[in-house]
Amino acid sequence: MSVSRETPPSSAAGVFADRLELAERYVDMLATAGVERGLIGPREVPRLWSRHVLNCAVVVPRIPESATVADVGSGAGLPGLVWAIARPDLQVTLIEPLLRRTTFLEEAVTDLGLDSVTVLRARAEEVDETFDVVTARAVASLEKLGSWCLPLVRPGGVLLALKGQKASEEVRASRGALQKQGATDIVVTSYGDLDVPTTVVEVSR
Repeated sequence: MSVSRETPPSSAAGVFADRLELAERYVDMLATAGVERGLIGPREVPRLWSRHVLNCAVVVPRIPESATVADVGSGAGLPGLVWAIARPDLQVTLIEPLLRRTTFLEEAVTDLGLDSVTVLRARAEEVDETFDVVTARAVASLEKLGSWCLPLVRPGGVLLALKGQKASEEVRASRGALQKQGATDIVVTSYGDLDVPTTVVEVSR
């Protein structure tokens, strides 16, 4: 049974500009191969734009120009592929340990012609490189994310953890551990004029 797909909201054009067609092609991949391979639940197809793609895309203005970005536990490419589509100036590395996910990511990068994206099959702890921006979405608790991601953040860089509405509670519970892991500043910020704004925990190193 086919599931009806969501039409791109009008705000998508403002975020993706002349790369909106690329974003639409990526959403089509999520709705087909992404579902078939178990990367996206079938129930998510009618809300791929509002709940997933735009949820990631509204954070793009926070990323410095020409930054190097690592997306830890990239899964189906959220937010890393979305950011790479919206911002061709970024150098994005998608870090994902599972083969079926990296296969999907590599196919998406090739099909969309994203020359600025590298897919790396590895765990975060195995990566010997640092980045201007490290991100993760729906991967783990903030304390665990800190232990995995902060070593990948270059001094002066930032971890942008896309979180839910309990982000402030997570920060209170994990502030001490994050500071021991090298965090210098921790703030919770909301992005986007969406029904549910995107909540990001910004951890500077």
